[in-house]
Amino acid sequence: MSSGCALIFDEEMSRYKLLWKDPTCEIEVPERLTVSYEALRTSGAVQRCTQVPVRQATEQEILLAHSEEYLEVMKQTPKMTEEQLMEFSKKYNDVYFHQNIYHCAQLAVGATLQLVDSVMKREVRNGMALVRPPGHHSQRSAANGFCVFNNVAIAALYAQKNYSVNRILIVDWDIHHGQGVQYCFEEDPSVLYFSWHRYEHQTFWPNLPESDYTSIGKGKGSGFNINLPWNKVGMTNSDYLSAFFHVLLPVAYEFNPELVLVCAGFDSAIGDPEGEMCATPEIFAHLTQLLMPLAAGKMCVVLEGGYNLKSLAQSVCQTVQTLLGDPAPRLSELSAPCDSALDSIANVRTAHSPYWSCFKHLGTNSDTSIKHRKLEEKNGGTKDAKPSPETQTKKKMEDIVWPEPLPRSSPALRTVVAPPSGVEVALPEGCKSLGEISKSAPEVAQKIRDKLCQDVVDQKMLQPLGNIISVLDQMKNKEVCNGCVLVPDLNVSVQCSVEHALTSLTKRVLIVFIGDGKLPVNTSDGTALLVQICSEEAEEEKSINHVPLCLRKGESFTEGFMQAVLGLLLPLAYEFNPYLVLGVVEEGKWKTLLPPVWGHLISLLQGLAQGRTLALLQGYDKDLVEVTAAALSGAPAPALGALGPPKPEDFQAMEKQRQRLQKRWSLLRCTVSES
Repeated sequence: MSSGCALIFDEEMSRYKLLWKDPTCEIEVPERLTVSYEALRTSGAVQRCTQVPVRQATEQEILLAHSEEYLEVMKQTPKMTEEQLMEFSKKYNDVYFHQNIYHCAQLAVGATLQLVDSVMKREVRNGMALVRPPGHHSQRSAANGFCVFNNVAIAALYAQKNYSVNRILIVDWDIHHGQGVQYCFEEDPSVLYFSWHRYEHQTFWPNLPESDYTSIGKGKGSGFNINLPWNKVGMTNSDYLSAFFHVLLPVAYEFNPELVLVCAGFDSAIGDPEGEMCATPEIFAHLTQLLMPLAAGKMCVVLEGGYNLKSLAQSVCQTVQTLLGDPAPRLSELSAPCDSALDSIANVRTAHSPYWSCFKHLGTNSDTSIKHRKLEEKNGGTKDAKPSPETQTKKKMEDIVWPEPLPRSSPALRTVVAPPSGVEVALPEGCKSLGEISKSAPEVAQKIRDKLCQDVVDQKMLQPLGNIISVLDQMKNKEVCNGCVLVPDLNVSVQCSVEHALTSLTKRVLIVFIGDGKLPVNTSDGTALLVQICSEEAEEEKSINHVPLCLRKGESFTEGFMQAVLGLLLPLAYEFNPYLVLGVVEEGKWKTLLPPVWGHLISLLQGLAQGRTLALLQGYDKDLVEVTAAALSGAPAPALGALGPPKPEDFQAMEKQRQRLQKRWSLLRCTVSES
């Protein structure tokens, strides 16, 4: 299976521009494309991507989403004079035409379809198409919002027709509602469309009532159209992550897509004059990372908006570098989602609770105090913890300054695995056996054992402890990104790992433990967060950093496990912001059920700690080792199938922990009443 990332770009798509004065359209400039490509080239990403040539879309391909009458009208634009183009543009909403725009629009669709072909044929795993004009506003017979042909809508229909794809997820993180995509698929249950967008109670363009959370699809498509309106500006990384954790990811996992298409508009990034949001470019690395385990990694990212050239270029780089497999940057200072964001999240969950099992057991208060807050927002008041940029600083968006994203790089070797002596393990690309341990490792292991585990006299423990020390040292020296060590004793191994990590590598360690035992981890001083998933009644919580969760064996285990990961573990982990993730599995734990969900858990956790993950597996389970090695090396996670509802008792156990923890860990909050 290919592991490459495709990049599709042709400078020809920059060869049209606004020919007359129009304050609305003047932000859509050719440089949007060229600065994005140049940033990728400067970062070295272009050289690492698989270059796929651009082609023109055929008329039949365009007609998948557009009418013949509309296509014929568009074909006349190359022959028009400037005066005729200006007059013609007035027929549509917020769009301009140029003699070359029809040709560029054909290329934009063709580039998007080239990307779909490359991914579906498994010539590459994923990729990005840098295209212009954008597409998600265009409708069957109308250009709209800088968009001529609907690139992503055509791509979805093309995938259905040519590759018999039955379930497609479209994620639209552009700051404007992609109403053209919604109209195309609102009655189609084979396409799940998720869009967040600046809305401000219908006062922001395109000012449509059908952009609100109440528009959930029609007929058989009911529940497959998810609109999450942002009713204030100034949304942050925390707000975006909360929307993913509490809305998009649970539904996406239940939907089980075969292909993920992203309408990648970066006007939702900081500094953009259209969005006026405060999310940094680094957030797009994490949004991309969180989507990558879906659809066996088949993901096509297609450029839409983005009008601050600096944040646009940075955000494009963050996205492509994640598609390439580079460790995601750490996100600092994550805090509580604002009240307005929580209102929208609660409303969406309520509106979709009849359609998605992941929301059926959830209590919400979507109407509580929202009408009062809505009036305040319209009148310029706020109850949010984070005022909007204009009320806080009165600065223009172009005057906002944010730190340059730090350079991202991958070690030459991503993953090392240390199996028991004499055991051969089949390893994926980017993964090797540990081999000889470092010279100092045995001495360090002996000192730690003597300090913490004096009662352990088994000399056979020194070898796996030496392996642990060696892998952690290689992480510290940036020789590898992550690793997996098979160990006979979890208590000693975890103590050794945490002690050495906190001494020489890290400030905070996240420990995810799958097992019924009691790990000797001190969670009271804030340096360790322990999340334990077990099948027997869990021990009493020791601190706010100790999170035991009992899930029942048998049917619906996968549903309960993934619900716990998405709604509980990921919010905790992101807010804790570890420097190392320690994944620990007790021998024989859910032997046949665990490997697939463990693979997804490890993949999702790769966004944390710059990918530094150490997996400790007790004993030797061939399937579990192979799944762990694959997930650590960036290979697609195994398919889970469509998910149903978790067991009521599992949900109750999760909800009990969420209620206990949310005052300290604010990313767990789903409604305003919890803040």
